[in-house]
Amino acid sequence: MLKTHHCGELRRQHAGEAVTLAGWVNRIRAQGGVIFLDLRDRSGVVQITADVARAPQAHADAEKVGREYVIQVVGVVRARPEGMTNPNMPTGEVEIEATGIKILNPAKTPPFELGGDSRVDEAIRLHYRYLDLRRPRMQQNILLRGKVTKFIRDYLYDRGFVEIETPILFKTTPEGARDYLVPSRVHPGKFYALPQSPQQLKQLLMVAGYERYFQIARCFRDEDQRGDRQPEFTQLDMEMSFVEREDVMNLIEGLMTELVEKVSDRELVTKPFPRLSYQEAMARYGSDKPDVRYGLEIKDISDIAGKSAFKVFVENVEAGNPVRAICVPGCGGYTRKQLDDLTELAKSAGGKGLAWMALEAGEQGQVKSPIGKFFSVDQLVAIVDRMEAKPGDLILISADKASVVAAVLDAARREFASRLGLVDPKKIGFCWIIDFPLFDWNADEKRWDPSHHLFTSPMPDDIPLLDSEPGKVRGQQYDLACNGYEVAGGSIRIHDRSLQEKIFGLIGLDVEDAKERFGHMLEAFEYGTPPHGGIAPGIDRLTMLLAGEPNIREVIAFPKSQQAADLMAGAPSAVEPIQLDELHILVNSNDSHSTE
Repeated sequence: MLKTHHCGELRRQHAGEAVTLAGWVNRIRAQGGVIFLDLRDRSGVVQITADVARAPQAHADAEKVGREYVIQVVGVVRARPEGMTNPNMPTGEVEIEATGIKILNPAKTPPFELGGDSRVDEAIRLHYRYLDLRRPRMQQNILLRGKVTKFIRDYLYDRGFVEIETPILFKTTPEGARDYLVPSRVHPGKFYALPQSPQQLKQLLMVAGYERYFQIARCFRDEDQRGDRQPEFTQLDMEMSFVEREDVMNLIEGLMTELVEKVSDRELVTKPFPRLSYQEAMARYGSDKPDVRYGLEIKDISDIAGKSAFKVFVENVEAGNPVRAICVPGCGGYTRKQLDDLTELAKSAGGKGLAWMALEAGEQGQVKSPIGKFFSVDQLVAIVDRMEAKPGDLILISADKASVVAAVLDAARREFASRLGLVDPKKIGFCWIIDFPLFDWNADEKRWDPSHHLFTSPMPDDIPLLDSEPGKVRGQQYDLACNGYEVAGGSIRIHDRSLQEKIFGLIGLDVEDAKERFGHMLEAFEYGTPPHGGIAPGIDRLTMLLAGEPNIREVIAFPKSQQAADLMAGAPSAVEPIQLDELHILVNSNDSHSTE
């Protein structure tokens, strides 16, 4: 047996026990005739002592050991003397007096420090990911991820769900992002697609009568990378029959509440989770995935600004567009340059600029603003009252199309929350967003696009509007937002063939095209499909938030870089010509995107 105990489990009650440990050498130091080794395995770190007087062979072997060597230690657990304990280590009250040390495998000097949390270039970390994963921070993240998925499985099994695997090789039916395609050797010229989600398959499982399904599903999307995206990712995929919107939302809210409270060290901002309509979320926060851990809420001042003498505001309101603002506490003393710099923030969000009104500190709280002369005293007072501004505060105002105003003030809101330290990293703030528009108008293609996906059911009361005013139809969609990220998206699905065909028609799919892409779904709907709905929380984003990490690469064992590359293995890579021949593929060597 190479080990009888784990390094991190040893405590004072083990004193006097003979143990055999194995792991990696975390640290080495010598003092007099004693060599101290910190031995690390997945469970933690424990101190080893090799005393030249008491165990000369063990001491001699310890002299041959280097950092990150894999060794086996035989010895006895001893309680550390008074004054020599280490309160920063769970094993800090004991040490192992070595009687034998065996090198199981030597190691080269690592290219970066593994014991602490020093900053290392991410490209180097990803190249040596197997070493990066030894660092305590990464081990904590990966172990947390395992706890998250186990908790989810247990929670759903206890509530009657069945775990079912769906295929990785499926049919290409684009759902918004590009598919990853897999060529077929036995069907020349044809391709499988890696699933963007198991959406169609889980609905077919409802047709099949399983009623409550889930899986921890791998999904694939060929899209541009960001900090909260990867080309392959993991989601909790689930579907339920004979449910309405509230049933799905209540189950997920219970799951998330218990997950945060029992698995993480985070604290929920509020429970039950707030529920906001899409329109309310955009009006109050400028985002359909708002961070509700802090205030800085957006308020509409169109009725006041539209009656001022400021032409920009007046014309904007007359065109049916809003004038909205946020109040930033304590920033009324910003310099003119600081205020002018906010224009760049607005431009980065797609706006033209930000107007401002600063309240001077002191009892009077006089308003300073380059546009103040266009407002009467009563109008200025009304704006200050509407914004609940106090002396020393700064009011930032945006006027444009509603979508631009939302983007600008969302950016300003997030920027000032960061500057003012309003975000408590230990807080978790969930909220539900509901009543989304079912469609978005695609001006370029002159058609309606689904705002969620093709299979989302309209709100029952809005179905008559499909023929007359599709833009006013709300979908039975529900998104779960957390700390400024979307962590889950779901909906009640269409289960009637005629309604599904109507939706296909509205988004520009003719009958034959719909049958080619989704004929299997339409046919299944004719065989007794129950009302059903589901949701898909992202495991990567959720774990990222529970771990307090800045991006999902920190909670994935072997992620891709921001360029969707595996820097450790060198993927994607060229393949042998014979492989291409077998797959009936000809690579265009003149293509600028070619890897050859």
